[in-house]
Amino acid sequence: MNTVNPSITQQERIAALDMIRGLALFGILFINAGAYKVIVEGTPMPDYTGLNGIISSLIDIFVEKKFFSMFSFLFGAGFYIFASRAESRGDKPRLRFARRLLALFLLGVIHFLFFWGSILAVYAVISFLLIPFYRVKASTTARWLGALIFIHIISLLLDIFSPEIRGFSQVTAFAGNDAAAIFIMFLSGFLAAKARWISRPNDFSKQMRTVRLVSLPCFIGISIWTWYASQGHDPHMDNIIALGAIPAAYFYLASLFQLLQHDRIAKYFRPIARVGQMALTNYWAQSFIGLAMISLMNLETVSPVHIVIISVLTFTIQILYSVVWFQFFPMGPLEKVWRFMTYGRKPLHREHHNEAVS
Repeated sequence: MNTVNPSITQQERIAALDMIRGLALFGILFINAGAYKVIVEGTPMPDYTGLNGIISSLIDIFVEKKFFSMFSFLFGAGFYIFASRAESRGDKPRLRFARRLLALFLLGVIHFLFFWGSILAVYAVISFLLIPFYRVKASTTARWLGALIFIHIISLLLDIFSPEIRGFSQVTAFAGNDAAAIFIMFLSGFLAAKARWISRPNDFSKQMRTVRLVSLPCFIGISIWTWYASQGHDPHMDNIIALGAIPAAYFYLASLFQLLQHDRIAKYFRPIARVGQMALTNYWAQSFIGLAMISLMNLETVSPVHIVIISVLTFTIQILYSVVWFQFFPMGPLEKVWRFMTYGRKPLHREHHNEAVS
């Protein structure tokens, strides 16, 4: 059996994954920033008129559920990369990944004590459903994925147009919720990594072009629907946004993976990649930085304009300290804790330790 060397070298990292993971964290900020300030009884509601209303609608169209979906895709891809590398070292991939998820669950529960909107524990629980797919053929996984997407879409459409039909089935109700969407994106990322789309994107440029051509019209159509729904305060707004999340995420991901193969473009994203390399640490840090900013700005409520300001400032701070951190340390602080909880041993060498939420 090979010696278990749990982390991957800098040369082994897929740079585009870190860059896109960093961008996903930026988008997630736009959703979470408003939730850092809990609205209690008697507190004025945020202003959604004028510029605030426009920004809110744009966030609904381009960001809401889309960047969490991207993050979920990357998590699923990370599962396959992690497990396959563990197996190549002679480790037990599914058992090791299960231990990794238990560690993430614990870290997520702790984070939940500070920020009620933390998704980490939920990610850990849902991720256990990925483990049986590790030995499943890519073609079979693709059929599962197609069926799940179909059921998810039908469930959302039933809830919008025929809620009385959807209401009788708890199974159908689950199929349309956020947990189902997260698992769909987990499985999408897992399949993309298993089929080598992520490690060899240039070899699959035609397939990625097809993904863009199919997902873009869906994204545009649902975006227009979302805009009009937001102006009319449609009671089904959340489901309409959910309908657009998967095609938008697919379009964003297929476009970014292709763009980031060009060095002239990728070089501008390298600082963002540092944020993605310590995604767990930065996801935690966002809630504390955001809360500090809200306190410093003395905000009673967080309007969409405030969300933009807080998100941009927070992410700028994260880029700066992430770049500086990697000048001195091989991995993020929480990544180091997570790694220790996964393997139960101290890092071996500096050059071997760069892990993110994967």
